[in-house]
Amino acid sequence: MRKSRTALLAFTLAAATLAVPTQTAAAEPAVTVTVNARAGLETVGDAAIGVNHAVWDSQLGTNAVADLMKDAGVQTMRYPGGSYSDIYHWKDNTAPGGYVAPDTDFDHFMAGVQRAGAQAMVIANYGTGTPQEAADWVRYANVEKNYGVKYWEIGNELYGNGHYGANWEADDHADKSPAGYATVAKQYAEAMKAVDPTIKIGIVLTTPGNWPDGIVAGGDAGTWNQVVLSIAGPSVDFAILHWYPGGSSSAEALSKTAQVTDAVWLARQQINRYAGKNLGIALTEINTGYGQNTQPGALFAADAYASLLAAGVFNIDWWNVHNGIGTVSTVAGHTDYGDFGLLSSASCNADGTVCEPPLNTPFAPYFGLAMTSRFVKAGDQLIRAGTSDPAIRAHAARRANGDLAVLLANTDEAASKQVSLSYAGYSPAATAQVHTFGNGDTAITTGSGSATSVTLAPNSLTTLVLRPAGSTARPATPGRPAASGVAATTATLTWPAAAAGLKYEIHRQLGTISEQWGETTGTTFTVHNLAPGTRYTANIVARDGSGRVSWASPPVTFQTGTPTAAPCAVTLTDASNWGNGYVGSIDITNTGTNPVDTWTLAFSWPTAWQQLGSGWNGTWTQTGSAVTVSNADFNKVIAPGATVNVGYVGNYQGPNVLPPLFKLNGNLCTTR
Repeated sequence: MRKSRTALLAFTLAAATLAVPTQTAAAEPAVTVTVNARAGLETVGDAAIGVNHAVWDSQLGTNAVADLMKDAGVQTMRYPGGSYSDIYHWKDNTAPGGYVAPDTDFDHFMAGVQRAGAQAMVIANYGTGTPQEAADWVRYANVEKNYGVKYWEIGNELYGNGHYGANWEADDHADKSPAGYATVAKQYAEAMKAVDPTIKIGIVLTTPGNWPDGIVAGGDAGTWNQVVLSIAGPSVDFAILHWYPGGSSSAEALSKTAQVTDAVWLARQQINRYAGKNLGIALTEINTGYGQNTQPGALFAADAYASLLAAGVFNIDWWNVHNGIGTVSTVAGHTDYGDFGLLSSASCNADGTVCEPPLNTPFAPYFGLAMTSRFVKAGDQLIRAGTSDPAIRAHAARRANGDLAVLLANTDEAASKQVSLSYAGYSPAATAQVHTFGNGDTAITTGSGSATSVTLAPNSLTTLVLRPAGSTARPATPGRPAASGVAATTATLTWPAAAAGLKYEIHRQLGTISEQWGETTGTTFTVHNLAPGTRYTANIVARDGSGRVSWASPPVTFQTGTPTAAPCAVTLTDASNWGNGYVGSIDITNTGTNPVDTWTLAFSWPTAWQQLGSGWNGTWTQTGSAVTVSNADFNKVIAPGATVNVGYVGNYQGPNVLPPLFKLNGNLCTTR
């Protein structure tokens, strides 16, 4: 990304006359928030909450900015800044074709990082640099200066080098294809690790559901992710995603966080399939599409960071610390400067009629990050939390010392919400520490309140930090289970033993409910009677002879297959893709012994952001998420062993999860 990316609840009592009795409006029922401590999600690392810095920012590395980052709980700072990374040369602190502010060299940057108590995420120049230049940077940082920089990216958004038609990223290489990037990126990784084998290297991927994800350009063997992971994946340690979900209103922008689970799931599927190893996932650029400087941006930041951490993204970096004024508007009753920065640049619009607040004044998303750092610390494990009101977003995390934290966002712009909290697998003390940040606030307020009841102001963030009511003694937490032998209706889970003499409970996460599949004194368990084509998330919980229960293990997520023996088989192919739509080609094969005379094929979209555009070789309809296609006259009969083809245009505005299940005349087919 370059510097400027274009890319109360009020109750009113009516006045009464003597002839009409006074009536009081009924109170709105309390919103129920359920926290399930036995439904464990992912654990937060020491690089989780991050920000982007850029060499064109004159405040980079200053004490004032470093202190603000420290106060917000920032753990990671990324350098030298988006697309500038592919024109920046660290040795002489230059970026030909771009502006570099004084005192923004690598040492000044690291001084700010160290003052903030954070760590660095450094982007090696792929676009106009060399593997040797990157290796020299590693040597300077970690051998000569002992900075201990652990995380290194190879280039920025290289899929924007013109290969797919859009050209914003500098790339001097003759081969701008994904194969070209992956081949040279592998050389970078080898040269850099030869200097310091302990560093972690990241490669650039496209984010599922975001351009150019899914597109296969001319001459390529597959999509960007498929090719890059196949060639460079085995040589690196993590994958790099960027996410600017957009949105023209607060409601639309905040709805985008619902895409996180599927986006990360698809990214992991691609990593496992093509890289053949487990890679970490870092989201090194993110910003909201609405209310960049006002309360919707703060709510988005906290909700997005918590959702991504729960899904296992180990690093998330907000774009940007400073960026500059954009389109000015009024959002949630306050001036929004259209500035992608966390802090004010004190800049003015073109005609000088509107100017930002004084330099380094924090905008609302800064406090969104600060509220997130009060919610989760390194070593905390996210757990399931849910709510009865979609206007309330709820996240929860447990801490090693026995504490538990709950993050609540009230996205309703007009109404306060009374919230009642309940806890499964955890007994809180009556009083909680309460952090709040409301619409228009300029600081986070900290006080105390109830652990089971709280009133949320409109457009507000609230974090409760709870202490346990009794003893915190628990059995050791089991290790993460692994799934094997996954079939249509069965799967086997295996996990490391926590300690001797324990009994293990196997729990499926079903929203905020834990559904116990069984228990065993061993460390393996086969689950039966599963639904075909269904994604499951499970945890292991240990129980000792005194009845004490451990924290939940890290989760395992797997998807069951379809029956191997069925009267029909379906093969769905993504025949061509343009980033927000694709041609789906479906082969329907009669695997039975009798002809199929007159047929209807049915499937459902896995997400709410997928729609049927059009179809052919049959009559297509969509009702809700359900899609059907019935035969045309010319393909009415499918003989045994024969195949007919139908096709459709599918549109999507998020991660494109392909349908896993198909039924022909009500019979479940094998999905090939």
